[in-house]
Amino acid sequence: MSEEFTVGSKVRVVALPQYVKTADTMPMLRPPDVIKIGEEGIIVDRRPGGYWGIRFTRGTFLLESQYFESTQ
Repeated sequence: MSEEFTVGSKVRVVALPQYVKTADTMPMLRPPDVIKIGEEGIIVDRRPGGYWGIRFTRGTFLLESQYFESTQ
């Protein structure tokens, strides 16, 4: 899981956390069904604590790298 990602990379969800955190200024926890396994998104930024901001069709969410893989 030491794969390094870059902003603009396309990624695919391979597992879902118990809750998904929004990438808003004041992050909120959402149920994991706002994204689906296999859904693709684009990395928009890197956040502290090992989180990546990823834009999906239903919004931008924060995920750790263990929950997604590169599609390229």
